[in-house]
Amino acid sequence: MSRLIIAIASAGYVGFSRWAPGTLGTAVGILVYLLYSPLPPLLYLFSTAALFFLACWISARAEALLGQRDSPKIVIDEVIGYLITMAFLPLTASALAGGFLFFRVLDIIKPPPANWINREMKGGWAVVLDDAVAGVYANVLLRLTAVFYPGIFFV
Repeated sequence: MSRLIIAIASAGYVGFSRWAPGTLGTAVGILVYLLYSPLPPLLYLFSTAALFFLACWISARAEALLGQRDSPKIVIDEVIGYLITMAFLPLTASALAGGFLFFRVLDIIKPPPANWINREMKGGWAVVLDDAVAGVYANVLLRLTAVFYPGIFFV
C-alpha cells in the first residue's frame, strides 16, 4: 500500500526528479487533462472534485511516509491545480500552454490565500488546497486574457 500511495502522490514517480518536480508534475497534469477534456462539464467537475479529495488523503499519507511536510516529491497537487486551471476551457494548444504558464507562476508565487494556506495549514488539505487556489486564479487569468485579447488562447 505504501508504494501505491507514493506512486500516486508523486504522479508516477515524476516527483522524484531532481529537476523541477513541480513543473514535471504539472506536465503530468496536462496528460490527465487530455484524458478529462472530452468529459461533459458536470462529469469533469465531479471527477476533478473526487480526485481533489483523493489527493488530499494521498498527500497526507505520503507526507507521513516521506517524513516531510509538503515534500517536493508530492506532485499530485500540481495535477489537481492544472485540472482546475483548465476547467471548462476549450482544448487548444495555446490554452494548454497558457494554463501551464499561468498555473506554474501562480503556484510558485502563491498569492493570498494560497500563501496563508501553505504557511499555516498542515496535512494533505494544505498540500492540495494552495495549488487549487493557484488553479482558480490561473483559470480566471486565462478567461480575462481571452476577453482582452480575443482568440489568443481559444483558437
